[in-house]
Amino acid sequence: MCGIVGYIGQRDAYPIIMKGLQRLEYRGYDSAGIALFDGTDINLAKTKGKVADLGGKAQGEISLEGRIGIGHTRWATHGVPNDVNSHPHYSNSGELVIIHNGIIENYDSIRKELTNRGYLFHSDTDTEVLVNLIEEVKKKEGVKLGKAVQIALNQVVGAYAIAIFDRSKPDEIVVARLGSPLAIGIGDDEFFIASDASPFIEFTNNAVYLEDGEMAIVRLGKEIRLRKIQDDAIAYPTVLELQLNLEEIEKGGYDHFMLKEIYEQPRAIKDTFRGRLLADQGLIRMAGVDQNLERFLNANRIIIVACGTSWHAGLVAEYIFEDLARIPVEVEYASEFRYRNPVITENDVLIAISQSGETADTLAAIKLAKENGAFVFGVCNVVGSSIARETDAGAYTHAGPEIGVASTKAFTTQITVLTLLALKLAKEKGAYSESHFREVLTEIEAIPDKVEKALESNPLIEIISEVYKDATNFLYLGRGYNFPVALEGALKLKEISYIHAEGYPAAEMKHGPIALIDEQMPVVVIATKKGHYEKVVSNIQEIKSRKGKIIAIVTEGDTQVRELADHVIEIPESSESLSPLLTTIPLQLLSYHIAVMRGCNVDQPRNLAKSVTVE
Repeated sequence: MCGIVGYIGQRDAYPIIMKGLQRLEYRGYDSAGIALFDGTDINLAKTKGKVADLGGKAQGEISLEGRIGIGHTRWATHGVPNDVNSHPHYSNSGELVIIHNGIIENYDSIRKELTNRGYLFHSDTDTEVLVNLIEEVKKKEGVKLGKAVQIALNQVVGAYAIAIFDRSKPDEIVVARLGSPLAIGIGDDEFFIASDASPFIEFTNNAVYLEDGEMAIVRLGKEIRLRKIQDDAIAYPTVLELQLNLEEIEKGGYDHFMLKEIYEQPRAIKDTFRGRLLADQGLIRMAGVDQNLERFLNANRIIIVACGTSWHAGLVAEYIFEDLARIPVEVEYASEFRYRNPVITENDVLIAISQSGETADTLAAIKLAKENGAFVFGVCNVVGSSIARETDAGAYTHAGPEIGVASTKAFTTQITVLTLLALKLAKEKGAYSESHFREVLTEIEAIPDKVEKALESNPLIEIISEVYKDATNFLYLGRGYNFPVALEGALKLKEISYIHAEGYPAAEMKHGPIALIDEQMPVVVIATKKGHYEKVVSNIQEIKSRKGKIIAIVTEGDTQVRELADHVIEIPESSESLSPLLTTIPLQLLSYHIAVMRGCNVDQPRNLAKSVTVE
């Protein structure tokens, strides 16, 4: 969840590392640090706070010279966010300096052993333990840094991505990964190291992604040397040509990445079904499904595993698969699935959903399913990510980079992919006539334009947000396909505005939550014409009779709910199964505007990080 950046080459390292850290702040932003080698000494600056705080401190305290350096932006695990616990960390001798993403689970026993050997520790971090373990191995075994790293990593338990260099060998950086992503950008006699490709995209479009359990020595004038950490076997790097472009990771005139990404959804949804949805031919083409069609059609059930927003997309998919394809579905939190000794068989299909493709709990669920013979299908956004490599087959969402920590376009593109998959299976099982199938495909093609239309409510939503920005609680209600959207709307508000919010099935309101409703309680109700409309209207009447404040998401032209609700936000008409792609739009905007009005950091909400690579 932390961000790692490194550089070695002929350029000044400082500006490259600092810009890279700014692009990786979505991964963690409670502290930051940088270490540069100026030819004589390692100059280190680190601080609690943002990368901008680090820039001010570094310029005032250290030499910024050097063509080798490493930097880090932190999401705290071991030790509170403060200057001392920030990365990078020196070894006791000051010869080694390291940055680390992940958790060393057995750090405490290692720390005690090193303390007995005379090592002193200045921080509460597992990372300082690791760098001193590497130093101890290097001295005791009389080996070079690369070998010391390998030996040390075979003694630790946990997950990591690391970059480390030695003052006595300033022409190389040693990197390694297990469970946390790490990419190496390859330039002209220069190398870039980062948690993802965004820090070096303007310098090179060639990158190597380390596989789990691999380490590399990156040395000037030499090709990358890859080894397996466990047995020292030689690994051969695959150089990928990056498709990312610089414009995609800039704000493009928007005040926040989140707002930009909300407005990118029409294009993102279209990019997700582009080449897959052929409405004029009555076809859905998905290579990962086509090549494994029998596994899907013969499955006893589909198990969907995910976390957070991706879990909500999985709940929508449960309705879609069972309604359209008539396949039993179970949706599980990946974090619970891996620990409850689930019953998995070779006749199951497991669908793993993750924006980053690096979610630790979801990866663990994948491995568990594969060990039990299940077929595993991945849905993720990041090409070359761990989930893309670990699954048997899969589909990318093609949402483009999502920098805002609160996920928006990932949610709608995940639903798009899962809808295409369910429809394809439904067609193969004979659930649709040819003419009806073509009608549905045509309606999906129209969704991006309908999302554009839904975005036109932004000025109205901004006005509504002003009314409720000081609320302390919100309730979100939905039925059927839109129950998961209610959960997602509540999550968005919690994440970025810090207002307590809960999502419920509308029918469950009278089984407890109705006790909370009074004139101070805003209630967001999804009340589209398709799907249990009259039942939802009854729920709205129950809220109104208890003086709750009603914000209703309705189909264009609705009059019945308008007479009852305090505020009405219209969306275009659609089928019930596609409505989540539209009903989520006003909920995203509502959360965004309330958070901005409350002075919250929308793109970097407190305590959160974008890519959850630790448990």
